Amino acid sequence: MHTSTLLLGAAVFGGALAALDPASVPRDSPIQGNYAGSLRPQIHFSPPSQFMNDPNGMFVDAEGIYHLYYQYNPTDVVAGNQHWGHATSKDLYHWDNQKIALFPDRAGEAIFSGSAIVDPDNTSGFFPGGQKNGVVAIYTKHTALEQVQELAYSIDGGYTFTKYQGNPVLTSNSTQFRDPKVVWHAETKKWIMVIAYAQEFVIGIFTSPDLKQWTFGSNFTSGLFGQQYECPNLVQMRMTGTADLMWVMTISINPGAPLGGSITEYFPGTFNGTKFVPFDNAARIADSGKDNYAGQFFYGTPKEQDAISIAWASNWQYSQVVPTGSESWRSVMSLPRYNYMTNSTRVGYTMVSKPFGLETIQNSQLGLDSDFVNKTILIDYSSVESGAVYFQLNVTGLPKVNLTGTANFTFSSSVSGESVSGGKFFGGDTHAWVDRGKARGFDNPFFTDKFTLSSIQRPDGGFMMEGVIDRSILEVFLDGGEQSATNTFFATSPLNTLRIATADMNPGVKVSAAVWGLDSAWAAKADANGLVRGNTTASSGSGNGTAPR
Repeated sequence: MHTSTLLLGAAVFGGALAALDPASVPRDSPIQGNYAGSLRPQIHFSPPSQFMNDPNGMFVDAEGIYHLYYQYNPTDVVAGNQHWGHATSKDLYHWDNQKIALFPDRAGEAIFSGSAIVDPDNTSGFFPGGQKNGVVAIYTKHTALEQVQELAYSIDGGYTFTKYQGNPVLTSNSTQFRDPKVVWHAETKKWIMVIAYAQEFVIGIFTSPDLKQWTFGSNFTSGLFGQQYECPNLVQMRMTGTADLMWVMTISINPGAPLGGSITEYFPGTFNGTKFVPFDNAARIADSGKDNYAGQFFYGTPKEQDAISIAWASNWQYSQVVPTGSESWRSVMSLPRYNYMTNSTRVGYTMVSKPFGLETIQNSQLGLDSDFVNKTILIDYSSVESGAVYFQLNVTGLPKVNLTGTANFTFSSSVSGESVSGGKFFGGDTHAWVDRGKARGFDNPFFTDKFTLSSIQRPDGGFMMEGVIDRSILEVFLDGGEQSATNTFFATSPLNTLRIATADMNPGVKVSAAVWGLDSAWAAKADANGLVRGNTTASSGSGNGTAPR
């Protein structure tokens, strides 16, 4: 976790919203939030109020409940005073805001990013005999003098935590040593930590039998450096065409992304319990948009299931000045995504990133055309209360030579004429593109407005484009998630019309188009004024005290 010092335009919003007194942050109940704002996404997770950034500590428990912790300033709409916010869900769309999970102990401290694991065998010794659902959080405690790694444990399944009296468990005499990600390595029967020596451009790998005593294993450096490394992951995921799982290292860099600001890169390779070796030296970018950073993978997903990730859908270049501050909140998470590795045409190893389980929120079908060659469809979705829409365009029969044609989409406002759009050129280099420059609610020199996605023609002559729009965020997926682009946008009037068109397609090509409205995941939890009060879970935990251990 890195707090940017760039605050262009902060005075515009800082003067309009009063920051809360840190002493007033509730410990015994969730923070309330209003989810009725015109910019507030309805199927993406966003905090009840104030400022959110990196996802932290994500795990799924034995009852199938997904836990999302996140970097959270409950006192203002800019970064600072970092806590761990907490929300839970059974489907990764309908979230219950929980009480804040981790608090700093004193002024000048912050709880930076980290991870959480379930310790069913009580390797840590923190839990009563026979308890299988004990949760341990591993996080960075930040002060002006150093960053150190600490533990907190939960005997109630991750709702309340007690900090380990023996903290810190790992130090380096550095102010740039953070974001521990911990996983269990079954072959060596040890816990593995990957952690960023941020400004040395090194990922350290450590091992431990009990989460308390850590032994250095090796270092890893590769790819784009930017100005610092952050938020590493070490995760196993399937590779298409094989029965084996593949190890993948991800590293987030900020600033210094190819498009500016922050981005995540990934490296497929092998891991023997102490050392990660990439298959090659290529730096593969996880998302082609501007707003996808610090993605984390849920710990505890079954091995037969694809890995699942969520990323912070913003960019440190402008995250603290976007206009959602006028609605008393800032930042949103990406859609939950399935992830696995595949061997893409010409490119080789590619991490697929595709939407998770949209069927749980799909509502009415707004449009369907199974013969959509050289046609246009115009859909008024103003009756979709959420303002969230999913579309899918499938193309087959593309020739290998003399390829022509375009497939485009535009979401627009019938009131202001503002729009966000994208599409695909099938001839030449066959690039795809996204344009958020015609939404006029935010002006910032770093808010890049146009993007291209590499889209190499598939050998089978097929192509698929999917998109999800949700009030102020657009996510586009090509070929089942082999390419993706995540971008926020801010219009002055709600977008309510979708135009999809294909033109100049080769003879023999077949195209189908389908559009669905998506249900709000927040509306049922809100009162008449849109206020979501969150959930208080009964707990036998001892809170955020410090117990002897």
